[in-house]
Formats: sequence, C-alpha cells, structure tokens
Amino acid sequence: MQETKKITEDRLIETSQEGRDATSVSRKKFPLTPRDYTLSVLIPVYNERHTLIEIIERVRAVEIPKEIVLVDDGSTDGTRDLMKTLENRWPDVHIFYHEKNKGKGAAIRTAIAQATGDFLVVQDADLEYDPREYFVLLEPMLDGRADVVFGSRFLGGGPHRVCFFWHRVANQWLTTLSNMTTNLNLTDMEVCYKVFKREIIQSVTLRCNRFDFEPEVTAKVARWRDPEDGHRCRIYEVPISYSGRDYSEGKKIGLKDAFQAVYTILKYAIRD
Repeated sequence: MQETKKITEDRLIETSQEGRDATSVSRKKFPLTPRDYTLSVLIPVYNERHTLIEIIERVRAVEIPKEIVLVDDGSTDGTRDLMKTLENRWPDVHIFYHEKNKGKGAAIRTAIAQATGDFLVVQDADLEYDPREYFVLLEPMLDGRADVVFGSRFLGGGPHRVCFFWHRVANQWLTTLSNMTTNLNLTDMEVCYKVFKREIIQSVTLRCNRFDFEPEVTAKVARWRDPEDGHRCRIYEVPISYSGRDYSEGKKIGLKDAFQAVYTILKYAIRD
C-alpha cells in the first residue's frame, strides 16, 4: 500500500509539471496530502464492442488504486458476449448486465449501487475521454476542497477534436438553463466526467434512465445537504480534453435527448 501511495503521489507531481496552468496554480496553493483511497470507475456500456477492451486497458493503466464497475445495458452488437469472456480476468474489474436496454442513466445507477470506492467517477465506454485525467479530477477532492468535481471541455483543458458546432450551442444553452435553476456557474453540465464522494452519490435518489442523468444528478447534488451539519455540497470544475466522435463512429446522443434534458432540468427545479 505504501508503494501504491508513493506511485500515486509521484504521478500527481509529474502531472502537475506537465500540466495545465489552472491546475498548476492550484497545486502550489493547496499541496496534496497523500492518503489511502480507492476510485470506483463506473462504465455504462451499450454497443461498444470495438472500444471496450481499449478503454478497460486505459483505465487499468492509470496508477491509482481503483475498481472498475462495468454494466452492459442490453448490448446487441456482440459487446455482451465479449464482456462474458472478460469475467474473472482481472480482480479489479466487476461486470454486471441488464437483460434489456434501459439507458445510460439506468446503467450508472446499477454501477453506483455496486461501487465500494471512496470516490466514484463516470467513464464512457468509448474513447472520447482520457482516463489519465483522473489525477486532475481528483485533486480538489484529495486536498479537501470538493465533494463533487465536474470536468469541463470548455475551460481550455487540452486538445479538443473540432466538430459539431450546434452540439456545443445546445450544450451551452442547456448548461445555462441548468445553472439558472441550481444557482451554480458550471460551464459544462453535460460532461461525462463527474466525480462524487461515494457517501454523497449513494445517498441521492436518481430516477432518470437515459442521458437525462446529467441534468438530474447536477440538480440533486446542487441541493444536497449534509444530514449532520446541513452544509451544502462543495462542487468544483476542472479543465479536461475531449476527443469527440461523430455518428458514423457510434455517437448516440441526439436532438430527442436535448428536449428530454430541458424537461428534466425544469422538473427537478421544482421537485426531487
């Protein structure tokens, strides 16, 4: 365990030296205190046969104590059969199945219920998000500033694939609408990379089954209060890179999901 902590600390220092201006400044102001912890990486999977092995290998290569919770959401392209061949291959990978497709939000709920780590991060099964950025995402939590951390693709966090102007417009509009109802000042509410303290996210009742998970969980952590002292959840944002894919490469979110997000934002603005 001491060796694992030393590797993690060294990697955090290395990342700081490589890194982005914003996080470099914060590391100087808030030095990390190494401690034992485990990260649960929650991976909802639906028809990702071509990228599944690679994303698992990328996650496992990150030098952080972790477990990986995979949930197949009724895949029909051979992903499910592939996942069955992976059972018991790695001690840190746990695999669960939905008998039929329920949606990303439902798969994340299943993963949350099975997670045992100190912190939980959502990781898509495609290759749009880089697991090496877990270090940046975890920093405000490890030094005691944050309870929840959002990544942001719009804070200048590194390389971005250039595509889909209207997707970005829609994202910014949805983020603004969400901020108006939560009184947060997020720049990227729809981002995949969200990290939670386990005790917080497992205490939140989540209901949404599809991509509307994003506005729902944002609304609910924004109003979450500590049952002991009544303090609100401390939410931070950090810059990340993004390697977006297009629909020919398997991108799934669409216009219908944007309308569903609007409905979800408005619904959870007035009720739990």
